[in-house]
Amino acid sequence: MIALIMFAAALILLLFGIPVAFAFGGVAMMFAFFIPSLGFDVFNILPFRIYGIMSNTTLMAVPLFIMMGLILEKSGMAEKLLISMSSLFKSVRGGLGVSVVLVGAILAASTGIVSASVVMMSVIALPLMLSAGYNKGLASGTIAASGTLGQIIPPSIILIVLGDVMSVSVGDLFMGAVLPGLTLVSLYITYILIRAYINKEDAPALVSKEKISMFDVVSAIVPPLLLMLAVLGSIFAGIASPTESAAFGVLGGVLLSAYNKTLNFEMIKYALFETMKLSGMIFMILIGATAFSLVFNELGGTDLILEFFSQDIGDVWVFIGVAMLSIFILGFFIDFIEISFIIVPILVPVMAAFGIDPIWFGVLIAMNLQASFLTPPFGLSLFFLKGAAGQSVTTLDIYKGIIPFILLQLLGLGLVVVFPDLVFAFL
Repeated sequence: MIALIMFAAALILLLFGIPVAFAFGGVAMMFAFFIPSLGFDVFNILPFRIYGIMSNTTLMAVPLFIMMGLILEKSGMAEKLLISMSSLFKSVRGGLGVSVVLVGAILAASTGIVSASVVMMSVIALPLMLSAGYNKGLASGTIAASGTLGQIIPPSIILIVLGDVMSVSVGDLFMGAVLPGLTLVSLYITYILIRAYINKEDAPALVSKEKISMFDVVSAIVPPLLLMLAVLGSIFAGIASPTESAAFGVLGGVLLSAYNKTLNFEMIKYALFETMKLSGMIFMILIGATAFSLVFNELGGTDLILEFFSQDIGDVWVFIGVAMLSIFILGFFIDFIEISFIIVPILVPVMAAFGIDPIWFGVLIAMNLQASFLTPPFGLSLFFLKGAAGQSVTTLDIYKGIIPFILLQLLGLGLVVVFPDLVFAFL
């Protein structure tokens, strides 16, 4: 029970806005200090854990993929992609929305950074969609959901983190997430086209006198696709590890930026500093979570949860249902990084006890965590969208527009549960 009180105390601190690393690390120190049977001796192993984190070759891919995404963010690639895609679908009702989804998928496979994708498309696509007469809710929901595809479509930062936390191959998680990610893309496109067919005013065809040649379309689409195929193809073919492919991706991002004539010292400086800040935040959270898990495990928290699910309940589907529901609800209030480092390690022993395939379970968690970016009131993609959109859309427009896409994500999650072959098709 003390372990559960400790867990609840950490969540309460998070809700009060305490930074994640300090919330979990501080709660761990406080409980270690006030419980005589523990004491600070419980942290004797912490330096070795931290050294293991910092020397982990899998986690080295995180700052590399972040840097690749930040370089591509400033390369002008997104704008060229969107203009080219919209020219292909301009005569179709809902075609601009379909273009946004496809560009979101390509950006997800190229950058993997949600904040960059949502902000870029908010700045570029939202004014274009609103001027074309799109419903504000539909436009907002399409941009937020499409920009968040980077959470499930490889190379995804969350898949790298889950691979390390769950001690499974990141390459296998990447391959397992491909079809579920494309399933979400298909669901989004289908919804937009059906809504445009039912209500023509929500998503009219794009009227544009500007003509774009096929050469311009090809030159905008092919380079990022080649980079995506090189990075992911080298992993899937077993030629390179995710970390090595991430390093190649950084080089590819620099070359693509040079191709678009946007490469300069200021851009490289921006990418380096932002990479340092984001990576530092992630690793600080991981260290705080490690301290928390040491005390939590010493208090018997993991054993209590394992006993509850494997003996008191004893049903694998009940465990999966409770786990997915818990992650979905927690996603309303806390970020995917905290859930990955705190909640997932608690679930892993129960998963192993039930004999659940870790790759399939990892993809389920990743799809569920993607919803945490979209669920009000603390969905980060909604904040990114509102911040970039300014007064052109209201918070209510965003909330109303995102609900159908959250339901589509839950439908996609259900499809992966019912049809596990979506995960194992490329494995």
